[in-house]
Amino acid sequence: MQSFLELARARYSCRSFDSKPVENEKITKILQAGQLAPTCVNRQPWHAWVIQGEKALSRAYEATRFNFDAPLIIAVGAKPGSGWMRRCDEHDFVDVDAAIVVTHMMLEAQDLGLYSTWVGYFDPKVLADSFEEMKGYRMLAMLEIGYPSAQGVPSARHEERKSLDELVSIIK
Repeated sequence: MQSFLELARARYSCRSFDSKPVENEKITKILQAGQLAPTCVNRQPWHAWVIQGEKALSRAYEATRFNFDAPLIIAVGAKPGSGWMRRCDEHDFVDVDAAIVVTHMMLEAQDLGLYSTWVGYFDPKVLADSFEEMKGYRMLAMLEIGYPSAQGVPSARHEERKSLDELVSIIK
């Protein structure tokens, strides 16, 4: 069994997928990982849409130029105003909550032997126009999921990381 750090280290953004469909049992586990994700005050202000099949995937890809031919997209959005709001500055945490959910799904996919790419570069209006049920949500991610093709390898920058000294300040 691999440790969490091993899992996180092994995960990369896959940019080329095999056409093999993702098994329903694995999709259910990925969705359960999102369901278990912590959200502010446990409000769970997110919703996920499982997009499969050539016709539905084609509609989803109209919203982005980042089409990696995944057999599955899980789109995640959050309902503005339905999450926890920080009172001092009225910061709505629905995007934070949805991001945590997508991260859990992404890591569960990796744990199941699947790969993913979090696509954030998409037009949410085009996506909502293609899928009426997404209207009223702030769409955060199109998570492409599947088995990697032979070309679905980590990018050359995958191993690049800033040092902890650059990223962390210790305050005493």
